[in-house]
Amino acid sequence: MVLAAVAVAQFAVALDLSVVNVALPAIRTALGFAPLDLSWVVHAYALTLGGFLLLGGRACDLYGRRRLFVLGLVVFGLCSLAGGLAQAPWQLIAARAGQGLGAAAAMPATLAMLTTTFPEGPQRVRALGVWSGVNAVGGALGVLASGLLTQYAGWRWTMLINLPIVAVALALVRGGVPGETRPARRERLDVLGAVLGTGGVGLLVTGVVRTDAQGWGSSATWTMLAAASMLLAAFVVTESKAPAPLLRLGLLRSRWVAGANVLVFFSTAGQFAAFYFVSLYMQQVLGMGAAATGAAFLPFSASLVAGSIVATRVTAARTPRTSLVPGGLLAAAGLAWFAFISPDGDFLTDVLGPCIITGVGVGLVIAPIVAAATTGVDAREAGMASGLMNSSRQLGGCIGLAALATIAAHRTGTATSPAALNAGYALGLAIAAGLFLLAAIVAIGVLPRRQAETPAPLPATTAENRLEGTPS
Repeated sequence: MVLAAVAVAQFAVALDLSVVNVALPAIRTALGFAPLDLSWVVHAYALTLGGFLLLGGRACDLYGRRRLFVLGLVVFGLCSLAGGLAQAPWQLIAARAGQGLGAAAAMPATLAMLTTTFPEGPQRVRALGVWSGVNAVGGALGVLASGLLTQYAGWRWTMLINLPIVAVALALVRGGVPGETRPARRERLDVLGAVLGTGGVGLLVTGVVRTDAQGWGSSATWTMLAAASMLLAAFVVTESKAPAPLLRLGLLRSRWVAGANVLVFFSTAGQFAAFYFVSLYMQQVLGMGAAATGAAFLPFSASLVAGSIVATRVTAARTPRTSLVPGGLLAAAGLAWFAFISPDGDFLTDVLGPCIITGVGVGLVIAPIVAAATTGVDAREAGMASGLMNSSRQLGGCIGLAALATIAAHRTGTATSPAALNAGYALGLAIAAGLFLLAAIVAIGVLPRRQAETPAPLPATTAENRLEGTPS
């Protein structure tokens, strides 16, 4: 029941990362968005999700994973309803920000609930494999759902579709997810760390995602990035001295935790950029419609599921590293094949083959990466490790997509011909291949060959206080 509830909730969160993408033109027409404001329908969700993940992860350790899970789902569902009923641009942007806030509470709680429910070993690997597969398929199917819903039901259903999914997840929680005993002595939330960490990550995400309008060379961009760097540096100093930190820096001494977070940053940057460029290639170069473009991602989703199944079985028998290395190399090969797209191509010759290869490779990476990021982590810090990994994932996607989109636009220039657009997309896909190659190199050079390497032990003041009851 825990696995079912977590999987349904994570599907909704992942779906929302991409479900509005194809609907953006219809949203602009219906609500009267200004051209430069339309991107905030996507950015508002990414900003609050990325900015509050660390805070959400630590809060679920301190105040209860089930409690934060339910609270996050309720906020997510209510804001989805508000977005579906929005009558003005600011209402939809506010609703998307609220969705991101709810997801930032629910997403770390999903992973923390799995890592504390299933013991480390094959059982946890299989459970995390389901989580990873659902997360990836939700993101991929978001593109399909966006096209179909926009074309046949209207753009508002890209928001309202979350309501039945959230209702099912809440019913599963009520039906079989056990509650948690209150700790005899509860630690206080690190307020200063929360302010510095959330502010630093939020400014970083805002500075990066706004490069579509301001450019990387603008003073506004660099001012925001400099401010983000200062806040994050202050966050590191604060966390090194805090008695109950938002992120215990000793956790990063584990090669599993540190290596997995670097790896997820590179791989997610490549994956998000690949979705973006392939979607634009099919619509703006091949001339495919919204629904057809969404349906064209089905082979990718199917191959991703196949790769995830193989990765889960391999990881359960050996270590996450066994799957991560070939997965990164295979995804890099598929994206390198994608880089040979042609303005005169078609789906069968330019998309289908590399889509399958890339999907299998991505599946081999995303399924074991969560197990790697939580290997050896104390149950009382499961939310902390989950929030860190999800923050790395979100930052990788935002920064990678913004950087590669800028590089592709520079190659395209002001030309709008299919050949010019194709050249930019091909360059972006080639760099995305390089990012997956870097992920494979990290897996080879950083991740241990053997399974059990435990992070630095909890300080005595923390170890003495049990933050959660032992789940049944």
